[in-house]
Amino acid sequence: MKRKIPSTIALAVFEAAARHGSFARAANEVCLTESAVSRQIATLESYLGVKLFTRVRKQVVLNDAGHMYLKNIARNLSDIEQHTAALMSHKGVGGVLELAVIPTFANRWLLPRLRDFRERHPDVILNLSERPLPFSFDDTNFDAALNFDHPSWAGVVKVDLFEEELVPIISPRYFDTLRLNAPADLTSFPLLHKSTRPEAWRHWFALAGCADFTPVPGMHFEMYGMVIEAARAGLGVGLVPRFYVQDEIERNDLIVPFSLTLKHEKRYCLVYPERKKDAELVLLFRDWVVGIEAEYSKRLG
Repeated sequence: MKRKIPSTIALAVFEAAARHGSFARAANEVCLTESAVSRQIATLESYLGVKLFTRVRKQVVLNDAGHMYLKNIARNLSDIEQHTAALMSHKGVGGVLELAVIPTFANRWLLPRLRDFRERHPDVILNLSERPLPFSFDDTNFDAALNFDHPSWAGVVKVDLFEEELVPIISPRYFDTLRLNAPADLTSFPLLHKSTRPEAWRHWFALAGCADFTPVPGMHFEMYGMVIEAARAGLGVGLVPRFYVQDEIERNDLIVPFSLTLKHEKRYCLVYPERKKDAELVLLFRDWVVGIEAEYSKRLG
């Protein structure tokens, strides 16, 4: 069956003309004459049966249909170009792995370790995109995701990684930590909250035997990365996953005043669609991340 896809040349010319708002500048970019660009656009409009540009005072302007079409195809054209360049540069060896990640997890734990993956698999290009919530792989081009375990993941293979353990963190540069003799003492400091985990501090204090307390009002942040930076800046006491701040703890930028941890809140995992359970690149990354997580957990004891 013939696919209903226009000429890729026409699509590339359209994207350039739409981005520049000019057939002349598009012609210069794609190395065609302005009349050739005009003919490609006309051919595309004829194929679609829809006008994409409107002429306004001798200029071409995208109409509503053109804006919608550009929005829908621009990312696909970029993906095709990227995957083609990767295949050409590696001569068919290796490939591209599209990975969805939680932003703070990627910044704080994954990225500092990815050099090891690249050194082991130099022929694999790993692309990261932010996806903080579970999603359907059928609607994306992702090969796998590093995320939380959640019932909404369907039709996937799940590989357990970290169990989340939240610990309190405070900057010794801004606060007199010698005042902290018992968990209840933290209630005299501003508490920093993750917006999506508003009950975390209450659960931690309950675990510490401090069910009745009136905390100092504190700031709320969307991501753990913001909570960590706020704690480093002396804005209060954070409650964050320990493995996010291990480097700061070892440098004494932050300290954990009490070793009491809030466990079983969430578990991180690698998930990938069942249709990719035998995919070579996915298995390469799976084996690497499981191994690197085991090494890291062993080091923490």
